Amino acid sequence: MKLQELLKGVDIISSRGSMDVEINGIVYDSRKIKKGNLFICVSGYTKDGHSYISDALQRGAAAFLVEKDVDVEGAAVVKVNSSRSAMPLLANNFYGNPTQKLRLIGITGTSGKTTTTYLVKSIFEAAQKKTGLLGSISTQIGDKIYVSSKTTPESLDLQNLFREMVDMHMDYAVMEVSSHSLELGRVDGCKFSVGVFTNLSQDHLDFHKTMESYREAKKKLFYKTGDANIINIDDMHGKLIADELSSLKVPLITFGIDHQADIMAKDIRINSKGVSFVLTTPKYEAELKIKIPGKFSVYNALAAAAVAYVAGIDRKTIREGLYKVGCVPGRSEIVETDTPYTVIIDYAHKPDGLEKILTAIRQYAKGRIITLFGCGGDRDKEKRPMMGRIAGELSDYVIITSDNPRSENPLEIIEQAEAGIKSTGCDYICIENRRDAIKYALKTANPDDIVVLAGKGHETYQVLKDRTIPFDERDIVAELLREEI
Repeated sequence: MKLQELLKGVDIISSRGSMDVEINGIVYDSRKIKKGNLFICVSGYTKDGHSYISDALQRGAAAFLVEKDVDVEGAAVVKVNSSRSAMPLLANNFYGNPTQKLRLIGITGTSGKTTTTYLVKSIFEAAQKKTGLLGSISTQIGDKIYVSSKTTPESLDLQNLFREMVDMHMDYAVMEVSSHSLELGRVDGCKFSVGVFTNLSQDHLDFHKTMESYREAKKKLFYKTGDANIINIDDMHGKLIADELSSLKVPLITFGIDHQADIMAKDIRINSKGVSFVLTTPKYEAELKIKIPGKFSVYNALAAAAVAYVAGIDRKTIREGLYKVGCVPGRSEIVETDTPYTVIIDYAHKPDGLEKILTAIRQYAKGRIITLFGCGGDRDKEKRPMMGRIAGELSDYVIITSDNPRSENPLEIIEQAEAGIKSTGCDYICIENRRDAIKYALKTANPDDIVVLAGKGHETYQVLKDRTIPFDERDIVAELLREEI
C-alpha cells in the first residue's frame, strides 16, 4: 500500500520524502521492523519510540510517523500531533477496516469480562455462528489460540487480529475492552455492534486517579456501538451510565437481579456445582444452568444471555451454550488434587473480585476457607489494605504472600495488605515466597476445607523486580502434592 493511501484520514502537520513509497507493514516496536515497513514512533510512559529511529533505519524502515522534530535521511517522515491517536487510523486503513465485516461485541467492566466473553462465544457457537474471541487469557480464531499479553491489544495488533478473523470467515467477534484501551484510543475505529457493561469497582486508580474518571473511560465504549448497549443497573455506576445512554438512538437493554430491568434472573439456586435460575426477558422465560458457582455467575450469564437475546438467538440455544461452559481458566477453577480438601484458583486480584469469589465459596463451603492472596506491585496501592480486610472478613484463615511485585519491595506490599486484616480478628500468616505460601496452605488444610489461591488465575508466570519466572499454580500444586508436602 502506498504511504499516501495509508495516511487517509490522518491529520498531518508536515511531511517530507516521497508519499508514493510502498509500505508492506506497520510496526511500533523497532525490533520487529522489516525492510519496507512504516515505523510509528510512540512516546510511551517508560520508553520513547523516537529514540529508536536510527535502529529502525538500519533495519530497513521505509517511512516514519513521528510527533517530534527528527533528523532522518533516506526515508519518508510524517509528523502528527499524536502518533498513538493516528495509529488506529493507519491500522484500519492497512488492514482494510475489518470490523466493518464482523459483528463486534465489546464487554467492559472491572470484573466478569473474561467469563462473559467465554459464555457469549459458547452461545453463538451453539447457534452455529463462527465466533472469534479476544481477551486477557488468549485470542481464539478458529483452532488458533494466541496467548495474550494485554486485555486489549494495541490498535495495530488488534486490527491485524480482526483481519485474520475476517479471512477465517468469522461471523462474530467478542472481546474484552479495558478502560486503558478506551482511554488510550486502542479501539478507535472499531465498529461495535453491541457494548456490554458488567460492573465497576475500585481498580486501576494508579492510572485513572478517580472512580469518576474510571467510569468515564468505560462509558466511551457505548458511544461506539450501533445495535445495542447492555448495562447492569444493579451496579451504581451502571445505573448512572444507563441513565445517560437512554437519550441515545442506540437501543438500551438493562439487566439485573435486584432492580427491575429488561433482562432479569429469578428463583436463583446456588450450590457447589454451579447455579440455576429463571431468565426473564420481554419475550420469554427460560430455565438456565451454569457450571460456575456464585451470584457473580448469574450476572455474567445474564450479560451473555442479553447479548444473545439482542442477536435473536432462541432460548434453547442460550441454555445449551451456557451449560456447555465448564470452567474458564483461572476463574473459580477447581484443581484436580485427589485430596480430602479442595483447591480453587481464581484471578481475584482486586477487592471486588476477592469479595465475590469468597462470598460465593462461603455459600457452599463445608469446612474452613483458607485464602492465599497477594497484591500486584506498581499498581493501585489503596486497594491493598482493602483486600486484606476482605480476606479477613470472609475467610477462616489467611496467608498473605506475593503476587507480581514488579519493581516494588514485596515485603512492603505485604505489610500494606496486612494493615487491612488486623482489624478483622482473622488468623493469618505472612509468607513472602509464593511457592512456600502454597505449600503451607496445602499442609494446613483439613478435610472439607477449601484452599483459595487468589490473584494469579490463568497466569503462568510471576513478575519480579529483575526477571519474570515460570509460575503456573496448577503445576506447583501438583509438584507439592507429589512431594507429599
